Amino acid sequence: MAFETITVMHVKDELTYEKYRQAMTPILKAHGGGFRYDFVVNKTLKAEVKHKITRVFALHFPDKETREKFFALPEYLAVKEKYFNQSVGEFTRIAEYER
Repeated sequence: MAFETITVMHVKDELTYEKYRQAMTPILKAHGGGFRYDFVVNKTLKAEVKHKITRVFALHFPDKETREKFFALPEYLAVKEKYFNQSVGEFTRIAEYER
């Protein structure tokens, strides 16, 4: 059964974040994952988190185990170190579920 997460984040550097997405997407697809939804947000009406929210997305994987393995892959971690850490302030996974 497919596994999905919904994440909210504060992207503080759009150009570097776009480089992150371009670099990580082929790795994600190679492991059966992808983005179902992706939104740029300019106004948050209600949130349980304190950080600013500028991006909301739904990310899917074939199963939870694949998701866990993906985020531990050396090639993904290299991309994360190079681009993600500089471009994203805070992020919160607000939901995880099987589809």
